[in-house]
Amino acid sequence: MPAPSALRVALLGCGVVGTQVARLLSDQSDDLAARVGARLELVGIAVRDAAAPRDPSIDRALLTEDAETLVDGADIVIEVMGGIEPARTLLLRAIAGGASVVTANKALLAEDGPTLYHAADEAGVDVYYEAAVAGAIPIVRPVRESLAGDTIQRVLGIVNGTTNYVLDQMATHGLALDDAVRQAQELGFAEADPTADVEGYDAAAKAAILASLAFHTRVTIDDVSREGITSVTAEDVAWARQTGHVIKLLAICEASEAGVSARVHPALVPEQHPLAGVRGAFNAVFVEAEAAGELMFYGRGAGGAPTASAVLGDVVSVARHRVLGGKGPAESHYAQLPIAPASSAVTRYQVRIAVSDRPGVLAQVAQVVAEHSVSIEAVRQAPIESSLDGVTAAHLVITTHHAPESALAGTVAAIADLDAVQGILSVLRVEGS
Repeated sequence: MPAPSALRVALLGCGVVGTQVARLLSDQSDDLAARVGARLELVGIAVRDAAAPRDPSIDRALLTEDAETLVDGADIVIEVMGGIEPARTLLLRAIAGGASVVTANKALLAEDGPTLYHAADEAGVDVYYEAAVAGAIPIVRPVRESLAGDTIQRVLGIVNGTTNYVLDQMATHGLALDDAVRQAQELGFAEADPTADVEGYDAAAKAAILASLAFHTRVTIDDVSREGITSVTAEDVAWARQTGHVIKLLAICEASEAGVSARVHPALVPEQHPLAGVRGAFNAVFVEAEAAGELMFYGRGAGGAPTASAVLGDVVSVARHRVLGGKGPAESHYAQLPIAPASSAVTRYQVRIAVSDRPGVLAQVAQVVAEHSVSIEAVRQAPIESSLDGVTAAHLVITTHHAPESALAGTVAAIADLDAVQGILSVLRVEGS
């Protein structure tokens, strides 16, 4: 069968990312044709309301509210509409009709990716999704293909630009969390409702995708332990600096004897670690592999143009497969490792405690820590002007050595029960060391 001279491309969604994808398909049409070996013809853009105001660069003749008919006539379907439905139904329809799919939909992939992967495998077409994790940063393809001959041990990443911007503003300008979130909204880094970002849902979806790829095991968003940044205070940020750390919202995926674990939570990262220097709305993913060692991927993790760049990279790949024959790698889930409980994760804690300022208190705390088979790495003490009950108090900051999450959590609970302890002010994990 001769190679096609043109491929019909359908675009689902015309928001910030969709607009940039349409613009790049038009502006770079000649270059894309040269790279693919066939022209990429944008035949339509499915939207909810074709009459709504649009960017002037959008050819309104391409707009349609009939997404079903649009995907039925396409060779490649690009989905940037987001959400679970109707995106899932439309993509399955496209696959059943023989179209290759490119999606940036992290929520759908984290919830029900295997359904898409299985359908695409049965139909002999591609599902590519580089833009679903960390925007313009090429991380899906390196993990899925470049490191396919290696054994990945751990993935540690800043995969949400909004929270990284917020925490960076708190650290560099002393802003309170709410003020930093408002600033992020004003600059367009955060949505009007920032819940998905600040509560860690966005990062958890990306963690599920990365864990699935890295460990050849199906991991869904429900398998990811999640904690957002809403409890992080300006005082936490200040103490982090005093102890040589920076607070980051991390997605952590790792394999152990217990199985595969994926978690998202704010953590203290040592200032000398490469992730500590990731500023503003940038993302970075740190991969630890058996043979390759430590690798870091860094760049813009969000925004219309960066995300569109990742989308177009996938479009070129799937288009080449249609022109030259063959398809890309299918889902790899051969390992089928168990999902490890969050309590099995091995980490370190930094605990800030308000205690009565009297002799022997530190010894009591140390005894409780030892009873839970946890060892102390460092203790800092500073006076504080007031306490929870008006009694003169001291401020203890205890950093532990590595221990199972369950042992550390039990230690904190036992410390809180001591008569001399007026309150647990903060508990943060320490990662990257």
